Amino acid sequence: MTPGLLLYQPSEACGVFGIVAPGEDVARITYFGLYSLQHRGQESAGIAVANEQGLICHKRMGLVSQVFTEGELERLTGHAAIGHNRYATSGSSHICNAQPILLKTDLGPLALAHNGNLANTVTLQGQLRRRGCAFNGDSDSEVIARLIAEAPGATWEAKIERGLSQVLGSYSLVILTPEKVYGVRDPQGVRPLVLGRFNHGYVLASESCALDTIGATTIRELAPGEGIAITPSSAISYQLSAISHQPSAFCIFEYIYFARPDSVLNGRLVYEARMEMGRRLVREHPVDVDFVIGVPDSATAAAIGYAEEAHLPFFEGLIKSRYIGRTFIQPEQKLRQLGVKLKFNALPQLLRGKRIVVVDDSIVRGNTTREIVHMLREAGVSEVHLRITSPPLRYPCFLGVDIATYQELIAHRLTIAQICRHLGAHSLGYLSLEGLKSSIEPVSCGFCTGCLTGEYPLPIRSTPVPDRVQADGEEKS
Repeated sequence: MTPGLLLYQPSEACGVFGIVAPGEDVARITYFGLYSLQHRGQESAGIAVANEQGLICHKRMGLVSQVFTEGELERLTGHAAIGHNRYATSGSSHICNAQPILLKTDLGPLALAHNGNLANTVTLQGQLRRRGCAFNGDSDSEVIARLIAEAPGATWEAKIERGLSQVLGSYSLVILTPEKVYGVRDPQGVRPLVLGRFNHGYVLASESCALDTIGATTIRELAPGEGIAITPSSAISYQLSAISHQPSAFCIFEYIYFARPDSVLNGRLVYEARMEMGRRLVREHPVDVDFVIGVPDSATAAAIGYAEEAHLPFFEGLIKSRYIGRTFIQPEQKLRQLGVKLKFNALPQLLRGKRIVVVDDSIVRGNTTREIVHMLREAGVSEVHLRITSPPLRYPCFLGVDIATYQELIAHRLTIAQICRHLGAHSLGYLSLEGLKSSIEPVSCGFCTGCLTGEYPLPIRSTPVPDRVQADGEEKS
C-alpha cells in the first residue's frame, strides 16, 4: 500500500484473461478483455502470446490503455494469449512484479498470470532460493511460477499439479504454454474464474463481464480445485488430485465491491445481489428521510434497492468524475478534501435542506467517508444517515485483497457509535452478516468472511491483534 493513497477502498488483487483462438487477433481480444477487468487492478498490465517462435510478452506500469499502443498489439501475434491487470497485495509496486511472468522450463517456455495471495510465500521463497532459484521480483505470483517451472513432470499438467501441491493460499491462474492455455482455481475457490467459448476457440477470465465484452459465450465457472486445459478444439477438465480439497470459501467481498455489477458469480448476477443488500438494509436500519443517494459506482445498485424497499426517491446526489482513478496525494487536511472533490461533486441545488440516506459498500479507514459527509453537509444537507452494505471491516485480508492493517481499520479501533461520531453522520447502520449472506442467496457455496469475522478458511500467521477500544473510547490496558 502506498502511504499517499487517499481515496482508499479495498482493492482487488488482479484480473486475469486467457484465450486460445488460431486465426484471431488474440492480443487485441485480450486487450479488450483486460479493459473490461480494469476495475480489478490499475497498477500494471501485460499480455503474453504464443506463436511459432515461442512466447513473447509486453508489460508495463499503468492502465491497459496506457500500456498497449497500436504498434505493441500488432507485434503480439499468435494463436493463444494470456493477460493480467495487477494491484499489489504481495510484492512491491514495481515493473519487476508486473505480469504475466515468463520463465523457461525443461518442457519449454511458460507464462503465468495470478489473481490471489499466498499465505506461505516466505517459506516457499526460502526453499526455492536454497535450491538455487534467483527471483526477479518479490511477488508471491513469481513463487507460484517458479514452483511450477521447477516441479518434476513429463507433462504440463503434472508440473502444474506438483508445483501447486506446495502452495497455501488463494489463486486463480491462467498459464500459457506453446500449445495450450491452462486455468486453475485453488481448492477453496476463493477467487473467481470463468470459462467461455469464442468462435472456434475458448477463453478464461476472472469475470463473465470480460466474456460479454468480447462477444464470447459463458460456459461455466471453474470449480474449486479444478484445472482445465484449453486448445482450439477442446476444454479438458481435470481435478488436481495432489491438492487437498477443503470446504469452499468464495470471497464475499466480490459481491459487495470488487466484481462489476454486470458479472455473474456462482450463478448470481452481482447487480441483483447488491440491490437485495440495499433492501435488507432498510429492514435492519430504517430511518425517516426525504430521499436516498448512493456513493458511485459500486453502491449504486444497493442504493436503488434501498429506495425501492423504503418507498423513497433515489437521486444521484454525488456525481463521480469518470476520469479519476486512484488518487495519490499527501494526507494533509486541505489536500484530503481536494482529493475527494476531484472524485465526487455534490449537488447543493438538490440536497439543500434535505434529510438523506447515503448508501456505501464499506468503510475502511473512514477518511473518504468522513470527507463525503463533510461535503454533503457543506452542500446544505440537514441530516446524513449512512447505510453500509457490508458488516464492519475489523480484520485484514490475507488471501488477495488489499485491506488495511489492524491499526488502520476504523472498525477495529472504534465502536459503531464512535465511528458515527467520527464521521459526522446522524446515524450509521451496517448490514449484518446474516443479511449479507441472505442477499446473495440462492448461491450455495461457502464464503470467506475473514475480514468481517477474523475467521479465515486457512491457518493464517499474522501480527498480534491489538486491543480494541472500549465503548468510552479509552484503550484497554
